[in-house]
Amino acid sequence: MSRHPEVKWAQRKDKVFITVLLPDSKDAKVNLESDGVFTFSAKGGAENHAYELKLELFDKVIVEESKMNVGVRNIFCIFEKAEKVWWKKLSRSEGKTPHYIKVDWDKWVDEDEDVNGVGDLDLGGMDFSKFGGMGDEMGDDFEDSDDEEVAKPAEGAEKHEVTENDEAADATTSP
Repeated sequence: MSRHPEVKWAQRKDKVFITVLLPDSKDAKVNLESDGVFTFSAKGGAENHAYELKLELFDKVIVEESKMNVGVRNIFCIFEKAEKVWWKKLSRSEGKTPHYIKVDWDKWVDEDEDVNGVGDLDLGGMDFSKFGGMGDEMGDDFEDSDDEEVAKPAEGAEKHEVTENDEAADATTSP
């Protein structure tokens, strides 16, 4: 009897990302058809169990522009959608999504964030030093908290220095 590997997925308007999580898989066979049928089979785990997967994707894909990488820990696929539209779900099958298929929140972008590729932006390499002079142009609308004066205690107010005995007493009475 074969098992189902864990599958994570995400999408963009033009692509679907599928990651099949099966560490140390052996004899992996991956196939994609233009009508959106994705099949996977391999052996994995300490006991070399057979794993199989057949997904009928929500819509058609362009096989020639799709990419698949069989790695040591997972099988990563980027499928190019035939129509550049958001899918309601990964699979065209009716009913509840199988328990082994999950959303890949690390790659997920909402539809409204994907306009003109905004969802694919990587701000990690952006040079933020170019924004250094912005505060000078804002005028005096913002006060610098370091320039504020600290109010002095009123005359005759009791001055109390904290001693080790006070700290020990606080420690024993604190919950």
